[in-house]
Amino acid sequence: MDPICPRFEKSMQIIGKRWSGLIVHQLMQGPQRFCRIEAALPNLSGRVLSERLKELEQEGIIRRSVYPETPVRIEYSLTDKGLALAPVFREVQKWASEWVEAPAAAEEPDYAP
Repeated sequence: MDPICPRFEKSMQIIGKRWSGLIVHQLMQGPQRFCRIEAALPNLSGRVLSERLKELEQEGIIRRSVYPETPVRIEYSLTDKGLALAPVFREVQKWASEWVEAPAAAEEPDYAP
């Protein structure tokens, strides 16, 4: 059996880290501010979002742009390296549509009046 390529292993660690893939997927829609990303991923805490954004920026996948306005405006967007993940995400979405069952919606209990 062939050993796993170290580059492939690192790439899986980067995009496979909890929330990282969903953050990148959200940014595929275009530049966004922190609060919009946070609102799109309601189960993600602000602290973890901040950590993941920093990590993805360090990896060169996202860009943090600061606009010297009052108040200061900060936007996050994908770099060319991040945008290069688009075909990967499309294929994962295609695979998920075919093979992954949607989670059951939480059912509300029946209450008799």
